Amino acid sequence: MIPEIKKSAEDKMKKSVETLKNDLGKVRTGRAHTGLLDHVMIDYYGTSTPINGVANVTLLDARTLGVAPWDKKMLSVLEKAIRDSGLGLNPAAFGDMVRVPMPALTEERRKELIKVVHKEGESARVAVRNIRRDANTHLKDLLKQKKVAEDEERRAQDEVQKLTDRYIVEIDKMLALKETDLAAG
Repeated sequence: MIPEIKKSAEDKMKKSVETLKNDLGKVRTGRAHTGLLDHVMIDYYGTSTPINGVANVTLLDARTLGVAPWDKKMLSVLEKAIRDSGLGLNPAAFGDMVRVPMPALTEERRKELIKVVHKEGESARVAVRNIRRDANTHLKDLLKQKKVAEDEERRAQDEVQKLTDRYIVEIDKMLALKETDLAAG
């Protein structure tokens, strides 16, 4: 039972780190790419839906994205969602499409992107800590049900803590790397 709990915790922590890696990959240094808006959600008739689920996202040029909704009534909703996404973008409706120009990478923009990166990193750390908490709760339940001895449970908790520490260090390294990348720009 303990090995399954540890394995499950490690798998979930690995997924959290992979998610962070993908999210950091979307934080680009002044160049447009279609994956930038993947995590932006809009209210589509009462359902929270990713933008690429209600519109075509295309590259108009190296610094501009085009978002063409399949339902033209969604134009203003898309524009507002992109503006409010925290990515520092300023979309504009243009005909039946929303144009999203990438702002030039000024010092202020770099600082904004670093804040976004830190927020993503903190979310990943919280996710890893929550996984640790869940694993420890399972271990305590096993102890209460007298399925494991106290020393086994304590040893397993120590191992889960070591896993947590390892993944937190990995997250911190990824953040430092991305921050350096943004600062150099």
